[in-house]
Amino acid sequence: MSILDRRSLFRNAGGALASLLSLGGLSAAVQTQMSPYRRPKLKITDVQTAFVRALHVRVYSDRGLVGDGEGVDAVSGGASIIAGFRYALVGQDPLNVDAIFERLRTSGIFAGAQAGQYVAALSAVEIALWDLAGKALGLPVYQLLGGKMRDRIRMYCDSGTDNRNDPKAKEFISQIIDLGFTAAKIDIDNANDPERFDRVNWTANNAEIEHMIDKVAFMRESLPKRIELAVDMHGRYDVGTAKRMARELEPFKLLWLEEPVPPENIDALRDVRESSHTPICCGENTFLRHGFRELLEKRAVDIIMPDIQKCGGLLEARKIADMAHTYYVPMAPHCQASPIGTMASCHVLAAIPNCLVLEWHWGHPAERMSQWKQYAREGDIIEKGYVTVADRPGIGVEMNDDYVRKLQRPGAAWFAGK
Repeated sequence: MSILDRRSLFRNAGGALASLLSLGGLSAAVQTQMSPYRRPKLKITDVQTAFVRALHVRVYSDRGLVGDGEGVDAVSGGASIIAGFRYALVGQDPLNVDAIFERLRTSGIFAGAQAGQYVAALSAVEIALWDLAGKALGLPVYQLLGGKMRDRIRMYCDSGTDNRNDPKAKEFISQIIDLGFTAAKIDIDNANDPERFDRVNWTANNAEIEHMIDKVAFMRESLPKRIELAVDMHGRYDVGTAKRMARELEPFKLLWLEEPVPPENIDALRDVRESSHTPICCGENTFLRHGFRELLEKRAVDIIMPDIQKCGGLLEARKIADMAHTYYVPMAPHCQASPIGTMASCHVLAAIPNCLVLEWHWGHPAERMSQWKQYAREGDIIEKGYVTVADRPGIGVEMNDDYVRKLQRPGAAWFAGK
């Protein structure tokens, strides 16, 4: 650069500087352009709930930004629990998500904060905080969880049939194929099996076992080979039955056998796993990373299945996944959430290395499929068996309030009229 050019540059810069000084804008310009970060200042002003099929939570801020979260299953008393959280939440910086989570979790040590309704309610709040944080920072949640490893998440369809005598079997199986899913799941436990001798004791007799095997055989022969098949026993059977089923189902090369025994006895589950080559999956009724520690340490599972809307939320699910990854165990979360909770789960699965597949079972009856498509403003978020992870700030999916409010549980509040 010539001397003349340098003089022109400094003369022009000086003119610009003089203009800023004359406008009193120098301080603001330096703060805006030279600050290493511009962290938004927010405070939580309120937290409210609405009950539909699940428990929805909204966290409000003094900047007008609102975060949406969702809790499932163990949430019948969730609205009251969250109302109790309100005092500890209002006035807090919502960007300190993990600090708020830990404060609420540890302060509830004598109130059941180890599992159940407390953790499910806390999960919904935690998810709403991540949504709010992402909106405040202008980033999708997956970016806040470490960044994206995959653009889309593989889904599996919870089948509407498992029986060759079902008159709607062909319709439901065609739905799985036509929607482009690469995996499906059926339930084989049946409290109403006519061959059962005892309504309380879940030891399956030979006839019951034959019925269960036939369900799997029917689905396997009805689905194309490219569609993998998982089987759920809902944690209802004893060890002897579970071991028999795991061995009998080996020829079908299942994606997994889910909760063959109740989840509270991990040694029993390990016994089942060690008895067969059928992969064993468990975890939808397990809470926090503390609950998954023993499952992994005792090598009782091949696949873990936390419900992210129930086990502690997004960051807790990330911690569970990281713990499982040290044992080379993949994660296939249970998910019966709406599109809001489903997309929230997808942000976690986008950010972890050991993602296997995510559940979806809104396909039947037809009324539920219609609800799924109208629940979010974005419409149906599943395309050919996959969800493309939203790149918009926060979770990236907005509830269609006008439609969803029609589905709210009778007598339940709707975000206190907000």
